[in-house]
Amino acid sequence: MRKFLVSLVIFTMAATNLLAQDNGQLVRCIAFYNLENLFDTIHDVVNGVDKNDYEYLPDGGMHWTPVKYEHKLHRMAYAVSQLGLDETSLGAACIGVAEVENIRCLEDLVKQPELADRNLQPILLEGPDRRGVDVGFLYNPRLFKPVGQPKGYTLNAHYADGGKVNSRLQLLVSGYLMDEKGGIVRDKIHIIVCHWPSRYGGEESSRATRDTAAMLTKHIVDSLYLRDPMSKVIVMGDLNDDPFNHSCAEVLNAKKRREDVEKMGIFNTMWQRLDKGVGSLAYNGSWNLFDQIMITEPLLNQELTTDKWTYWKPQIFNKEFLTTPEGKEKGTPLRTHKGGVWQDGYSDHYPTMIYLIKKN
Repeated sequence: MRKFLVSLVIFTMAATNLLAQDNGQLVRCIAFYNLENLFDTIHDVVNGVDKNDYEYLPDGGMHWTPVKYEHKLHRMAYAVSQLGLDETSLGAACIGVAEVENIRCLEDLVKQPELADRNLQPILLEGPDRRGVDVGFLYNPRLFKPVGQPKGYTLNAHYADGGKVNSRLQLLVSGYLMDEKGGIVRDKIHIIVCHWPSRYGGEESSRATRDTAAMLTKHIVDSLYLRDPMSKVIVMGDLNDDPFNHSCAEVLNAKKRREDVEKMGIFNTMWQRLDKGVGSLAYNGSWNLFDQIMITEPLLNQELTTDKWTYWKPQIFNKEFLTTPEGKEKGTPLRTHKGGVWQDGYSDHYPTMIYLIKKN
């Protein structure tokens, strides 16, 4: 295994609801969704560097045409429009997303008729990923108000032999959720959106790259805790590891049981779902839960009041319309491509989400 040296680089961009039920609680949904290669059909050049997006061009390996792109946008828009509706009539307040080529793709996504009435606002910072895919963020301005500038964190990492590790950027967005009257609830929420390195070459041989990505995530969380020991932080993303893997359970020290979470600790909202056999993606007949959402202790143990948000419950959005109906892959996510063949599906990952509540 090649060892590598790490330093941190920070980029800064200048840049519900009414099912508050009879119990008098107001609900907000925070979601994550890996959009499985949301590429447009145009070759990108960023800062004079060609993106390796050739596979998703009309003459590339995926034969990615404008027609296929439009189908993909409609599929993704419909799926995003359904997030959170089980508990809140306005859907998700915020959605972290992964595997997006550029901000244009998110702008195209939110303009689709399935989402147009939400007025979702997109955020994306370009990172150094070799394929040109990034994480992004969508928010409903009726439900969430960002404050300050979004920040992107990446690793300037090198293997011992001098080879560069191009780490995907980790995106931090801070802001306030809104109440039922559109007023700002002065209880700041910090959301970190991640897509940790893949298991290319095998889980064991690539483990160190995800451990290092987890160190970066831990650095962001610790920095927020340093400024405010009561920071309410949500870490979400496709981590390419399960909750019990070293990166999550040891490096982040994210706990399975809420009673084990100490002050300034982290709780993994998804771990017990995996223990029950529920995953967000399937590989070789087995379920994984790479699409995780973790929260810091102040959000976990916040007393239910009228002016503070507290954690309620998680959900894996494994709805029937997102699921392969028949064949060998029956019961698993209905993906866009399989073996290079267009399936006209959604994604190879199910969305995940958590619900926050406060007194109305």
